[in-house]
Amino acid sequence: MMKTAWVFPGQGSQSLGMGADLVDIPFVQARLEQAQDILGWDVAEICLNQELKLSQTLYTQPCLYIVSTILADLLKDAGFQPSLVSGHSLGEYAALYAAEVFSFETGLKLVQRRAELMTSAPYGIMVALIGFNRDRLEEQISQTSGVVIANDNHNGQIVISGTTEGVKALLDKVKVRRIVPLDVSGAFHSPLMAEVSQEFNQILQRVTFQPAKVPVKSNVEPLAAIEATILKERLMQQMTSRVRWREIINRLAQKDLDQVIEIGPGKVLTNTILRMYPDMKLENISSDLELARFKNVNALKAIA
Repeated sequence: MMKTAWVFPGQGSQSLGMGADLVDIPFVQARLEQAQDILGWDVAEICLNQELKLSQTLYTQPCLYIVSTILADLLKDAGFQPSLVSGHSLGEYAALYAAEVFSFETGLKLVQRRAELMTSAPYGIMVALIGFNRDRLEEQISQTSGVVIANDNHNGQIVISGTTEGVKALLDKVKVRRIVPLDVSGAFHSPLMAEVSQEFNQILQRVTFQPAKVPVKSNVEPLAAIEATILKERLMQQMTSRVRWREIINRLAQKDLDQVIEIGPGKVLTNTILRMYPDMKLENISSDLELARFKNVNALKAIA
C-alpha cells in the first residue's frame, strides 16, 4: 500500500464555488443537511453564491472544514487511507477528523465556536511577509513588543501577528520584498488571542478525543502523535501559538512517503511544499473531478 500524507488547508484557501461539483452526490447532500442543522445556515448557498460571507471568518472556517472533510470521506470510500495527517491552522481540525479523533459533528461544532470566538477577538492585525533576511527578521521580532510570527510557512514567507503598533514598528525596522495585509478579524496565533483561547479551551476540555488511527502532526508540535490527550493538549495551544508549517514539511520530507495529498480548496499548501521540496510527489484533491482523476490514475498503476 502507498504511504501518503494527507494535508488540509486553512483559512485563506476558500474560493467562491468550492464544492460545486460535490453537491449532487447523495452522501454530500446528507452531510450538508447535517451541517445546516448544526450551523443554522445553508453551507452550499454560502460556498456557491455569497463571496462576501465566504470571506468572513464566521463562515469561512465551517465551510472549509465541511468541504475538506467531505473530500476526505470520499477518498476513504474509494479505498484510500492516509499514513499520517496534518493541517494548517484550521486545517488541523479536518486532519483530526480524518484520523478519527472525533466525529464530523463534534469537529464542526468545535470549528463553529472557534470561528465565533476568533471573530470576536478585540484587536490586532496579521500581515504576510514575502522575501526577507530570516535571521535579521527573527532578531527584530524578538526585540519588538506586540508582534510575533504567527505562521512559519517557509523560509521566504511568514505571517506576523500582533498589535497595529507592534507590526508597524517591526516593518519600519526590516527590509521585506512584499507586504500583504490579511483580511482577518484579529491577531490570530498570537498571545493577543489568550482570552478567547481560554474560553474555547473550556469547551475543548469537555470534548472526548479518541486515539488517532494514524499519526497526526500538530501545528504547535511537528512531532507525530496518536495519543488523544497529547493531541488535545496541542490543539488547546493552537490559537495563541505559531503554526510551525515549515517544520512539519521538513519532517514530512524525511519520511519514506510515496506522495503528499492536499485535500481541500486551492493549492496553497502544495505551492508551499513545492518551494521547499520541488521533487516531492504531490497531488491535489479539491473537487469530485480531481478525485475521479486520482482514482483512475491509481487504478492504472495497480494494473501496471
